[in-house]
Amino acid sequence: MTKKSNPFSTSHQLVLYIVVLLFASACSAFAAPTPTATATVTSSPEPTLRPTETDLPTHTPTVTPTVTLTPTVTDIPMETPTPTISPTPSATPLAFSSFTFDNWEAIELPANIQDGIDSPLVMFINSNDQTTIGNIATAQPSTEIETIYFASPDNAAARTEILQLPSSTGGQIYPSPAGNSLAYFKQDGAVTGLYVLNLENGFSARVLPVQSLLARGFLNQPTWEPSGEQFAIALETGYDLDIFVLGRDGTGQTNLTNSGSQDWSPVWSPDGRFIAFLSDRATCPSWRPGDNACSADSDPLPISGTLHLINIATGEITQVSDETVSEPPRWLNGRLLTFASGDTLDLLNPQRNIWLADVDSGTVTQAALPDDGENIQYLSESWSPDGNRVLFQRATATDVELVLLSLNGQVIERTTELTFPRFGMVASWSADGSRLAIGGVDGQCPYGIRVTENNLDFVARGNPPPSMCDPVFSPDGSQIAFTGVNPRVDGRIDIYTANANGFGAVNLTVDLRGSIELIGWVGGSR
Repeated sequence: MTKKSNPFSTSHQLVLYIVVLLFASACSAFAAPTPTATATVTSSPEPTLRPTETDLPTHTPTVTPTVTLTPTVTDIPMETPTPTISPTPSATPLAFSSFTFDNWEAIELPANIQDGIDSPLVMFINSNDQTTIGNIATAQPSTEIETIYFASPDNAAARTEILQLPSSTGGQIYPSPAGNSLAYFKQDGAVTGLYVLNLENGFSARVLPVQSLLARGFLNQPTWEPSGEQFAIALETGYDLDIFVLGRDGTGQTNLTNSGSQDWSPVWSPDGRFIAFLSDRATCPSWRPGDNACSADSDPLPISGTLHLINIATGEITQVSDETVSEPPRWLNGRLLTFASGDTLDLLNPQRNIWLADVDSGTVTQAALPDDGENIQYLSESWSPDGNRVLFQRATATDVELVLLSLNGQVIERTTELTFPRFGMVASWSADGSRLAIGGVDGQCPYGIRVTENNLDFVARGNPPPSMCDPVFSPDGSQIAFTGVNPRVDGRIDIYTANANGFGAVNLTVDLRGSIELIGWVGGSR
């Protein structure tokens, strides 16, 4: 029998086996993506995310171009010239002190004030008054309000409330001598500034929208012309300080100096003819950019200057003295002007000298003991109304004494009976020069009511309480107003008046609570 060939012979089987293997591997290749995708999901994302986080530093160069914008900001053309101009004050000019007349308010005033003050009244401030407290020694929270009062010197009940202000105003209250105008600084957010109250019609308004009366290191207080219709004040003009005059209604603004130098501390003469002021123009002609201008980088702002006068009628400015002066001058009358020179803080050679200038004759006289040399300080001086006598503290390195000196250098009296710390004495002369009231300062007042004749012979020698602080004679010389400290009631301070001899004291604030500050006298005539 013939044998049939087997289609699945060994060789064919081998071929078939290879085909099956190839087919199996192909199938496995198609089946593999499923677990591979799973592996990609389970492991791939984590390493992918981790390098992304750890690669943040590699993005720092990417952020660097953002940082490179900073030079672009510093390259603003507005900033680049600053270092170039900085040698002159033009690099940092201050804004010009603008004028305004806004925040109007009608203040209700009593008829006796609006009609004019015929006889002198005492002006004082009562801060944080506690009207519901029966015990004056009981401490209470502050009210943040201060009230300005005018008071009759003879009657504690006859006082008039003039104005209420934020207690932040403090003692920045400036009455005109005639008692018909009142300037005050009010700190109250967007309406902060210097205000003027017309006491003849009760109309109040802001005239200067300044944030402070401090400018370039000086307290620029307004000074009234005798009629009370206008006042003078030092204001910033970008590079310097100038003396301006403006009316109490905000009109008539005039720059009286406009020199480029720093001009400050204006004081109007009692007859209205002159304004005395201090200036650095003798050492710095101008702070404005230009040739020979003082430099804000190399030249410090002044703390002292020389004394000058403005003639109101002509506008002429003259220098009174070559002496270096840092304190505001003071007028005795329309002709005589007093000032002090020297540096009391110079540890090697502390000096303070006192002077009297006659603006009509142009003479300037130093008041000094004939034998005194250097390292002597004349402090707390008080000149008689005619300028012929002056009382002061004579201070050496170890001692302080009171000296009454005539203008020609003759010692009238000297005593150590009244011992005050340096600059710790206030003395006031009566209008006719016959009496002197002598007291302490700022609550440091060891003595009671002390009044002397014009040769330092005592008329009144009272003992506290009350002690006598900051005494001041009324313009007509008939009475004395002073601050009295009562140590028996937790150091309570009140305002008192007494007659010209120091007797008949009246407490004007006995029923008020809070703190009391004496401003002075308003109205009447000297």
